[in-house]
Amino acid sequence: MRQWTRREDERLLTGGGRYVADMAVPGCLDAVFVRSEVAHGVLREVDCAAAREVAGVAGAWSAADVPDLPDTPYTLMARLATEEAVAGREWPVLVKDRVRYPGEAVAVVVGEDRYRAEDGAAEVVVRIDPLPAVVTPSAAAEDSVRLFDDLSNIAFEGETGEPIEDAVWRDAAAVVEARYRQQLLMPTPMECRTILALPEGDRLTVWSGHQAPHRLRAELAAVLGWPVDRVRVIVPDTGGAFGSKSAIFPEYVAVAYLALKLRRPVRWIEDRMESMLTATRGRGQDQRVRLAADADGHLLAYELAIDADVGAYPHLAGAMPLQTARMATGVYRTPRVHATVRSVLTNTMVTYPYRGAGRPEATIALERTMDALARRLRLDPAELRRRNFVAPESFPYRTPTGRVYDSGDYAAALELALETLDYAGWRTEQSRRRHDPAALPLGIGLSCYVERSGGEAGVLHEYGSVEAHEDGTIVARCGSASSGQGHETTFPAFVARELGVDQRRVRLVEGDTDEVPDGVGSFASRSAQVAGAALRQACGMLIEEARVRAAELWELPVAEVVWSDGTVSPRTGGTAAMDLGELVKATGPLQAENRYESGMGFPFGTHAAVAEVDPELGTVHVLRLVAVDDCGVVLNPMLVKGQAFGSAVQGLGQALYEGIPFDDDGLPRLAHGLLDYLVPTAAEIPPITLKETYTPTPNTPLGAKGAGESGCIGTPAAIVNAVADALRLTDADVLQMPLTPDVVWRAANLREAG
Repeated sequence: MRQWTRREDERLLTGGGRYVADMAVPGCLDAVFVRSEVAHGVLREVDCAAAREVAGVAGAWSAADVPDLPDTPYTLMARLATEEAVAGREWPVLVKDRVRYPGEAVAVVVGEDRYRAEDGAAEVVVRIDPLPAVVTPSAAAEDSVRLFDDLSNIAFEGETGEPIEDAVWRDAAAVVEARYRQQLLMPTPMECRTILALPEGDRLTVWSGHQAPHRLRAELAAVLGWPVDRVRVIVPDTGGAFGSKSAIFPEYVAVAYLALKLRRPVRWIEDRMESMLTATRGRGQDQRVRLAADADGHLLAYELAIDADVGAYPHLAGAMPLQTARMATGVYRTPRVHATVRSVLTNTMVTYPYRGAGRPEATIALERTMDALARRLRLDPAELRRRNFVAPESFPYRTPTGRVYDSGDYAAALELALETLDYAGWRTEQSRRRHDPAALPLGIGLSCYVERSGGEAGVLHEYGSVEAHEDGTIVARCGSASSGQGHETTFPAFVARELGVDQRRVRLVEGDTDEVPDGVGSFASRSAQVAGAALRQACGMLIEEARVRAAELWELPVAEVVWSDGTVSPRTGGTAAMDLGELVKATGPLQAENRYESGMGFPFGTHAAVAEVDPELGTVHVLRLVAVDDCGVVLNPMLVKGQAFGSAVQGLGQALYEGIPFDDDGLPRLAHGLLDYLVPTAAEIPPITLKETYTPTPNTPLGAKGAGESGCIGTPAAIVNAVADALRLTDADVLQMPLTPDVVWRAANLREAG
């Protein structure tokens, strides 16, 4: 049989994957949602009568037809949405009185199959009186158009650090100010959102491509008013997530409610156009920055003000922009840092964590401004960074915004990136081109980043267990849920190495709340750092229990029993070694359970880009991209490189291609799907070189930090800085992402006019 690199690959690449859309459940109904065609408006009428007469339609409902339909919950997302922000801003599953974002569901139709349900949805009569719409946080913060009549659009305000005295700015040798727009992005996983709910007796079984099954179970149970043991959530194969599948959504509540109401299984499979209209957004910040330095280039102060787009309802991300504020200091030793946040409601779908979740926004703002400061001081951008790094001997390092960085050697990552890129060589080529009128301008951009992995307080734990069976097999269980990260490969191999057994004997169980009693999930680059550490401790506990049992069996002190390669044996010999299977046969079931809690990890690195720009066409050609990342101890180098490469491509997308265009009425201009929202394809990917440094974290016994989000954090600013360098721009905020030909052409002509 062919040997596959990853355990998952053979099943997934030969069509053996089992996604929610593949599941054949007898009697299953398909749900289709009727959605608003305006961004903001007063709902006047929803008439489902004609839909109910369509052959094969099992039912059609508006909010008025199901007065007991619960609202979309927020309570379990309290870390990202505060009760004060949500109060009075309830998120209905079906619109009751006012539409607040394009595509908001006004009715739901279920049919014997998707086609009949679609036919029924086409017959629903909807009448909405349009209202003005606002789609940027800065515009919405003015409150000239309010989403909730008696409440401000500013749903949350917060700050980190201390306000900076005017004298600091007045006395500084150089001060750079800029404004940046971090455009709204779509996570765009290959598989859109999915859910199937099956009522079974007094229980509800739910299948969903989800990142946090235990969270979904608890949220559904809370919505239904049930104890959690009446809900089972199973995560089958999942085609990507990037943060977009870790919450509960209005559609999930509707599907669960209708399954119980009809006593039949109900499924919703989101299609691509629906996803582009109503799935979660990422980023979406308007930023104002101010950075001060002395004459030698040592940073004195940094100020960041954020107006964050959290969409029409603050349920999922009301306080999430604080992640950006807390990481505002980046990799630098800046004495004074102050960051303020306003979370603002807009007439867009809800913003939610998207790969990087607040850290790309912090890095892009700071790293673009560092390049602008270097130009002001006439310093090489690399040298300016060298002068301001937090030194390795300073760790653990408490930032002015309250983060405690665990470990790092930021200068080492920069130097490796410069060497790998051939920084000096490209500077020479840049100089040559600047003296050749026929040559296209070339620029080099740097971006040094530090991020947070593992999660915030309250989600820094994970469940892990290891169980040995009589046949010698071992079952590892953990509370994670893979959406493509390679857990089936990484965790069994890791457990096998810890126990000293063949990895083919180890099977992973995750993503099933009946099989795994506790869990937090996979997000925030936490799987290896937290779940891996939980499994390691469970392995250690199993080994110790095996030694204790063998000692009792042989009537020896525990100290006289040793463990080696999956077996126990007396230290002095005399009795044959016994493997785990034999021990279980002799002494009964053997399992070790563990709930491990870790500290935060702070991965870091430097990304460097070389870009060629055609000022007449506005086109950008990235000639080279180098990513040097440090995620501490690496459990599986192949998978880490895959994560780094994929996230760098997503960072490329943010820099050059991706962004949601809106018309004057607040509607996304996405009529042609992915022809209007441009994600990078193989044709757009430049040569990417991946390198690593290794700085273990002292916060976990593994020494591993998160590795899944580095490219989204480090790559965008490197590319934008390269383009700004090529065009020799003096103003940091002339270029706003995505760097479309129109944006670049205008910036080039502004330079020439200046």
